[in-house]
Amino acid sequence: MSRIGYFGPQGTFTEQAVRQLADPETNEFVPFATTPAVVAAVRAGEVDRGCVPVENSVEGAVPATMDALALGEPVVAVAEHVLQVEFSLLVREGMTLDAIRTVASHPHGLAQVREWLETNLPKATAIATSSTAAAAKEVLAGQFDAAVSAPVAALHYPLTALVTGLGDVKDAKTRFLLLAKPGALPAPTGADRTSLVAVTPNEVGALSNVLHELALREINLTRLEARPTREVFGTYRFYLDVEGHIAEQRIGDALAALHRRCLEVRFLGSYPRTDSEPTVVRTPTTDADFSAAAEWLAAVRRGELA
Repeated sequence: MSRIGYFGPQGTFTEQAVRQLADPETNEFVPFATTPAVVAAVRAGEVDRGCVPVENSVEGAVPATMDALALGEPVVAVAEHVLQVEFSLLVREGMTLDAIRTVASHPHGLAQVREWLETNLPKATAIATSSTAAAAKEVLAGQFDAAVSAPVAALHYPLTALVTGLGDVKDAKTRFLLLAKPGALPAPTGADRTSLVAVTPNEVGALSNVLHELALREINLTRLEARPTREVFGTYRFYLDVEGHIAEQRIGDALAALHRRCLEVRFLGSYPRTDSEPTVVRTPTTDADFSAAAEWLAAVRRGELA
């Protein structure tokens, strides 16, 4: 039985995601207090895999995950899951809506139900906790009146779902990554994503050069985030997600070019996409086209073609 760490405690959206990524009957799910702790457990071999949130369609990237992936021993993503996010308002038995004075949740959770809270619980104070599940635990302990939590929390805590399907943005989603130590990569499927981190020099056109290497090979960029390196003011780590697999020549060529141009490049994995169909590449950039072009160039260099 494999051990899979996840951002806990029990009852988080990350647990909900990991239950989609791995069979609960054949895997042991181990909760950790923070996303960096999950990544550290993967690096140390305490767990075989680790599941962490990486971005939300409403609140954007998860900085703790981004920093954990960029620093320390490398880990790679081997799978992803995009989860539809709907919250439940969990309360102790007997609590009514008009009696609620404190509502707890993770900051991302509070942000995604802000309008609902202002309309329906105008007298309640919103309080940030380390996770949506931690909020549920504290409601159970009597510290707060209500928790904005993942529906899966009701499996672990004897609370009542006073309201379900909460969310100011009805199509909100969170993307999760399943992490492992570097090793054999998932095979290309034709609908893959490659993630990486690049540190550019602090000079004119540095980011433009990175994007040029992708555009030159007609690689679709699906995500671009920036975080400071924390070392030299004005230098940033750029987090990039692109369509394609490192086994494809155009992706491999692009990463090699970025390695030449950047101060640092960290490969974060190639894995099957789950959110949408890949962009159709309309011009010749298949591996067969690269091979044919290389053969043509070699023949020219040998003087065999005019």
